[in-house]
This record gives sequence, structure tokens and C-alpha cells, in this order.
Amino acid sequence: MLIQNFKPSLLTFYISGTGFSITVTKFSRYLMGNANYTKFCTFSYQSMITDHLRNQRIDEARTVFDKVSFPDVYLYTMMITGYARNYRFDHALQLFYEMPVKDVVSWNSMIKGCFDCADLTMARKLFDEMPERSVVSWTTMINGFLQFGKIEVAEGLFYKMPFRDIAAWNSMIYGYCCNGRVEDGLRLFQEMPCRNVISWTSMIGGLDQHGRSEEALGLFRQMMGCGVEVKPTSSTYCCVITACANASALYQGVQIHAHVFKLGYSFDAYISAALITFYANCKQMEDSLRVFHGKLHMNVVIWTALVTGYGLNCKHEDALKVFGEMMREGVLPNQSSFTSALNSCCGLEALDWGREIHTAAVKLGLETDVFVGNSLIVMYYRCGNLNDGVVIFKRISKKNIVSWNSVIVGCAQHGCGMWALAFFNQMVRSMVEPDEITFTGLLSACSHSGMSQKGRCLFKYFSENKSAEVKLDHYACMVDILGRSGKLEEAEELIRNMPVKANSMVWLVLLSACTMHSKLEVAERAAKCIIDLEPHCSSAYVLLSNLYASASRWSDVSRIRREMKQRGITKQPGRSWITIKGWRNEFLSGDRSHPSSDRIYQKLEWLGGKLKELGYVPDQRFALHDVEDEQKEVMLSYHSERLAIGFGLISTVEGSTITVMKNLRVCGDCHSAIKLIAKIVRRKIIVRDSTRFHHFMDGRCSCGDYW
Repeated sequence: MLIQNFKPSLLTFYISGTGFSITVTKFSRYLMGNANYTKFCTFSYQSMITDHLRNQRIDEARTVFDKVSFPDVYLYTMMITGYARNYRFDHALQLFYEMPVKDVVSWNSMIKGCFDCADLTMARKLFDEMPERSVVSWTTMINGFLQFGKIEVAEGLFYKMPFRDIAAWNSMIYGYCCNGRVEDGLRLFQEMPCRNVISWTSMIGGLDQHGRSEEALGLFRQMMGCGVEVKPTSSTYCCVITACANASALYQGVQIHAHVFKLGYSFDAYISAALITFYANCKQMEDSLRVFHGKLHMNVVIWTALVTGYGLNCKHEDALKVFGEMMREGVLPNQSSFTSALNSCCGLEALDWGREIHTAAVKLGLETDVFVGNSLIVMYYRCGNLNDGVVIFKRISKKNIVSWNSVIVGCAQHGCGMWALAFFNQMVRSMVEPDEITFTGLLSACSHSGMSQKGRCLFKYFSENKSAEVKLDHYACMVDILGRSGKLEEAEELIRNMPVKANSMVWLVLLSACTMHSKLEVAERAAKCIIDLEPHCSSAYVLLSNLYASASRWSDVSRIRREMKQRGITKQPGRSWITIKGWRNEFLSGDRSHPSSDRIYQKLEWLGGKLKELGYVPDQRFALHDVEDEQKEVMLSYHSERLAIGFGLISTVEGSTITVMKNLRVCGDCHSAIKLIAKIVRRKIIVRDSTRFHHFMDGRCSCGDYW
């Protein structure tokens, strides 16, 4: 059909070869009276609305919807669902009440919208008002309440259902497992009148996720015994391979790998990723690489699995190389990719690499994502930069319990006790329920900041309110708070009156506090308890030996060392390291093996002269060998942390911050010396020891000499 000519008042169509013409007015009247034309218009509007909703253009979709003279129930339901998915609940509810006719599907869609927008009360109200309910209505309610952890409400609805289909059973099993009630899920699974592959997969995954991987594998074997009745899907195999990884079941995992290869599932991205993780967990990185290179792919899940696998095997540099290669190949990282890469930055204490990854996250708009944000907080505080971690925390749009715990623990590690308590107050006001990690972080913050009274109040608060279960870790923190403040007898009494038996860790905390306050009697009792519980615990021998050495009881030092030698117990050597330009440089006390040793020692000798000018006198109590005073002074001058600081001074630009990590607690003499070194060189020096971070600047330390 061709348009031959056009006039404003008349449109004439000419059909070739017929000589037939018709005016637009007559043509439109003909169409309007045709039922097919009405269907065509409705279909056209429906397509436009669908397109707008798919692209989250909700207002444009509403404009098209309003042009429909008599929208049917299907168009209403589409718009209601669109509003709910865009969290515009009021608009969805208003449109729902405007509907002239509502069917079961529209009721179900509105109820689901209530759950999408977290309005549980309205969901229940609408459900109660429904004129008739389908099995989907009941299942929607069950899924919704399970989503918000209201498992008792969901349970009540499940048992009230007039008829339960297999989807309802599966929903309840999945909900039990997601909310940690695996036994209830297993009971329901066994009660099911019939099971499909979703039932088996949900139960296998639930057992595995709650540390019962062996049982999960046993259930998979039982499932395979059902024959053709139940055929595993790719999701089933993913769950089973993950269970093999968590159980380190190498032989069984290899068998399943061969099986999925025969079925052609090995080309599935999620199965490939699960296999990479499985081999990495079993310390078979070569096999992980073989799976990775087994096919050409651009799938982010597979790349992320390899990054995570290297991290699991402490091959953090390789993990970051893979992450960089992934970016160069044009594979955009997701939240999990960033989390794994940032974990490897933590493993290397590589702040520079962490900042580069942070920049990539900003470019992709993921900085405010809760999972990426949480990983950035941890990366920054573990690499010595708490301030940037706090900035990231404030930018996270939707904080979860991990966000709050990360910033509280970070503040505790850096000795910012008042910050930790302030964040806790904000957390409570935000209606976020604290957990055991919150409790540990707060007690640790009080310990490192000398806030013994606040620590007591928090311990009492959590014990009485039952908001978090009081565990051995919390008692250890409380012992630390009392011990650091010099209340050693009270700390010992707390240990002996605990409702659970103390382990060696709790007694070690007390012993460490005794070395700070030179309390030999309590220390000897604590050391005996540790050795009774753990005869080969080197820390107990070393701490007691150091206490004897500081009191110049050299015969007791010799006795302890003989006992260690007889029992084959070796002391963990004190070592410090500094990461510069991605390279980790490690030092032992008195070490001369580093390529820059001559320059390091020259720098430390120069610093030694400057320290004496400022009145520094070495504290020989920390020279733990029976040698001449002059030799003790030399030994103290070349402790591992000082060597690392010396290397940092000769390797970095003037004015930059030096960050040193140490595996043991920094000694008192080095602590005094580093305060003065920071003043001499006019730089900030950060030292992380086994307990906390110390920020040295202008002759002072952030710990206030309390650590």
C-alpha cells in the first residue's frame, strides 16, 4: 500500500492495480469497529509498557498506561509490579485499589510487592482480605516472611495451608536452611510426600552452608540412588562440588568433575567456577588453572573464582595479577571480584594496590555497594589507614551488620575507643541488632584505650540483655581489660569463676598482662595452667622466660630454655616487614642479609646519635639475654622493627608515612625510641604489632603508652 497524495483534510490510499481508494475518516471508522484492531492497540500499549518497565522507566510506562481507555487486569498487574520493583509502594497500592476488577494474580502481585518494599503488615492485611487464595498466595506469604527471618510466622502459615504443593514444601525447607534451622529443614525434607530435584538441591546446599558438608555429600549419594526419578541439574552439581571443596574431599570431587565433563556441564560458568574453588581449597592450584584455561570465556564468575582460589592459597600476588589481567581483558569485575582482590591486598598489607582497586570500584560505581564497601573498610584499617576506612563507611548507602562491625573493629585495632563507642551508639539508633563480633570489637576497643569502667558496663549489658551470646573470646577480652589496668587478681578470679572452662588463650591473655606489670606469682600460676592444657605452647614458655629476664632471674631463664629444648619447643622469631612498591621486605633482629643492610645500619647509627641528644636511654629490661650492658644496648638498637623503619626511611620520599608490620608485641624500649624517631625525621610512623596499631608522630603515640 502506497500513499499517493496527502491533503490536510483528506488522506487517500491507492492500492496498486485496483484503482480502489478510501478516505482516512472512513478507514478509521472501519478499524474502530474491528475487534482485531482493539486487540492490536492493547498489544501495542502492552509492548511499550513492558519495554519501559524493563528499562526502569516507570513514569514513561505510567504515561502509556494512562492512554489506555479500558486497561485490563493484566496491564494493571504489570504496572503494580513495576512500581513495587522500583520501591514506589504508595503508587502500587493506590493503583491496586483503583482496579475495577482484581483476580488472584493481581492480589498475589500486590502481596509480593509489599514484601519487596518491606511492608509485612500490609502484606498480611491484603492476604487476610483476599476473597479467594491459591496455593501461590500461601507460598508467596511464606517466602516473604522467610525472607525477613520471620520463620515462626511462615511456619504457622505453612501448616494452615489447605493444600501444599511441592513448591510450598521446597520454600519452607529452603527458608529453614537460610535461617540456620537445618535440623528442621531436614525433618521437613524427610516428611515430604514427594521430592523433586529442587528439594534435594536445597537440602544439600543447606547442609553444606552450615558446616555439614559430609552429610551433604551423603545426601547427594542418596539422591543418585533414586535413578532416573530425580535427575541432578547444574545447580545441584554446583552445590555438591562446593561441598567437596568445604570437606576437602578431593577424590570424590575429582569423580564428580569427570561426571559433569561427560554430561557436558563443565562448560557451565558456575560449575567451572565451583571446580576452580574446589581444587583451590584442596591446594591443587595447577588443576584450578587447568579448569580456568579449559575454555575461552569472558565470564566474571570464572575469573573471580580464580582470584579467590589464589587468595585461599595465600598466593596474593598471583590473585592480584589475575585481577589486573581480568580488567585488561575487558571483563568487568563484580562485587565478589572486588572483595576477593581486596582480601589479597589485606594479605599483603599492600595499601597502594588497595587504592588502585578502590579507584576501579569508583569508576564502576561500586564504591557505595555494601559488599565492596565493607571490604574497603577492612582493607584500609588493616593496612594502617583507619581514616579512609571511616570515610568509606559513611558513603555506604545501605549498611548491614558487617559494615558496623568492620568499622567498630577497625577503631578498636587503632586504639580509637571513643570512636568505636560512638559508632555503636549510631548502630543501636539505626535499629541494627549487635552480634558477638560487635561485642568483641567493643571490648577490644575498651581494652586498647584504657576504658576499663566502660568495658565492665558493656560486659554487663551484653550478659544481661542476651543480645549476643557470651563466649570465651569475650571473657578473654574482659580478662585483657582487667589485666592491662593492673587488676590481675580480679582477672584471675574471673577466669576461675567462668561458666565455661577456660582454654589456653584466656590464660595467655592473663600471662601477657603479668609481663606488663611484672607480677611473677600470678604469671607462674597462669603459665602452669597453660602448660597443663597445651604442653607445647611456646608462647607460655617465652612470656614467662621474658618476665624472669626482666627481673634478672637468669637461672630461671636458663631452666625455662632447657625445658623448651627437652620438649622440642621452638620460639617464634620476632620479625617485621614493610611493603614498598608492592614488594614485601622482611627483617629479623640483627639481620644483615638484606641487600640494603649497610645503608640501613648507617641510618640507624645516625638516628642513635640523635636519640641520645634528646636524652634517650635504652631500657635494658627488654634485652632478654644475660650479656654485658653495652651488648644489650646494641641488641636493642637493631630490633626487627627498627631495621624495617630504617629501610623505610632510606626508600621513601621525605614526609611520607612509613607503615611497618610486626608478628609479636612491640617491646617497650622500641616503643619509646620510635616516638622520638618520628619526631627526629618529622614523619608519621605506623607500627602494627600482634595486638594493635600504633601511630607515632611528633614524639607521641596514639596508644598513649597504654597497649
